[in-house]
Amino acid sequence: MTHSAFVFKVASEPSEFEQIHRLNYQTFVEEIPQHPPSPSRSLVDKFHAENTYVIAVGPHGLAAMVAVRDQRPFSLDAKIEQLDAYLPPHRALVEVRLLAIARQHRHGRVLGGLLLALDELCLRRGYDLAVMSGAVRQLKLYRSLRWVPFGPRVGTPQAPYQPMYLSLSNYQQLKHDLRLFRAAARPGNLFAGPAGNGA
Repeated sequence: MTHSAFVFKVASEPSEFEQIHRLNYQTFVEEIPQHPPSPSRSLVDKFHAENTYVIAVGPHGLAAMVAVRDQRPFSLDAKIEQLDAYLPPHRALVEVRLLAIARQHRHGRVLGGLLLALDELCLRRGYDLAVMSGAVRQLKLYRSLRWVPFGPRVGTPQAPYQPMYLSLSNYQQLKHDLRLFRAAARPGNLFAGPAGNGA
């Protein structure tokens, strides 16, 4: 899948995973203080072996990423007791995490393309409900993208997150609402996480 100068795909190459670990570090260590610094400036997610990464690749390498994982327990299971009690009926649940966009691409159209690619992957795999922890500072934007907040906030005072879900029906409405996708392509600092913090 291509959009302008970017290719949106599922990560599969060793070089892509190396760039994922670096962007993970830049976002969730240097920008959002969830993990301690490391001389390697690389952060491998604890669920890395079970994650599927949807990425945006530009002329100069990785521009953005987001991970999905459908194996329980989720990172949210460790943060919210009886997670399923907060959720609407569903058949196949997936957790969305580690949404990160390189600083130089936060005011372009990368986010819209990344969300479309994520949507295609989720529909192809048959997921009908997604959960994530959204950055509290971006709640207005997440609501515009049809994510529904639920339960208590998680994270830390330095990096607070709001658990949210997105149903299949909302996925489909969002996909056909071009106005929302255009709006989604413009903002900066949109993160689904946490990358760790006990995840």
